[in-house]
Amino acid sequence: MHTALITGAASGLGWALARAYHAAGYALLLTDINADGLAERVRELGTERVLGLPGDITEPALHQQLLNTCRERFGRLDVLINNAGITHRSPTVQTDPVVFRTVMAVDYHAPVELTLSALPLLQQSRGQIIAIGSMAGWMPVLGRAGYCAAKSALSQFFEVLRAEAARDGIGMLLVYPSFLDTPIDRNALGADGKPAGHARSTLGTIRGAGWMAEQILQAQQQGRERLFPDRGSWLASLLWRIAPGFYYRKMCTRFGGEMG
Repeated sequence: MHTALITGAASGLGWALARAYHAAGYALLLTDINADGLAERVRELGTERVLGLPGDITEPALHQQLLNTCRERFGRLDVLINNAGITHRSPTVQTDPVVFRTVMAVDYHAPVELTLSALPLLQQSRGQIIAIGSMAGWMPVLGRAGYCAAKSALSQFFEVLRAEAARDGIGMLLVYPSFLDTPIDRNALGADGKPAGHARSTLGTIRGAGWMAEQILQAQQQGRERLFPDRGSWLASLLWRIAPGFYYRKMCTRFGGEMG
């Protein structure tokens, strides 16, 4: 039986991925910082092939616990899904640098370090890595400087790792959603590190987490390398490259209301 490790699995896209991979017959190791929420999710799935291990994904000690559990309980790791994430909505010049460090720790350093630690297990199974990026890593989005930077760094790291991991038979799928109906935006940090007090602006179609999870599972099974699920956001990223001045004017019109 194949095993998938999913981070940020207690809600949103992570929970939708857990349901999709469980239905596809995978054994699951789920993790999330929300211990109570994670325990409830494990109970909902209710099978012996689902385990939950709560903790802070930025802590290397949790990474080792997760990988040791994969070895001891399942004997293998076939799919590592780096899904856990955090964002912010705040003017760059007004944002406490702690917010930027927090976003970078969760969205970049944690998936990078967990993946590097998991490579020996993935080499044994000739498994696959899935990294949940964002279209914000491809184009600037007003009020999300830290998030854009973290997702851009994530994309560049895993694109480089792709070629190196392929020599060991490890596949790589990078997913670039735009706006999803998930708690990551509802729980966005504000400039002071507390929850953002204003509603978000959006670009393109707002997709449901269940729909996105099915797209990811299908893309992984097909051995695809990249997934751009929203055509509108993809076209906007092209606009940024070919007409950056025009893109900036449109972005400021769409997102300027968030800046107060």
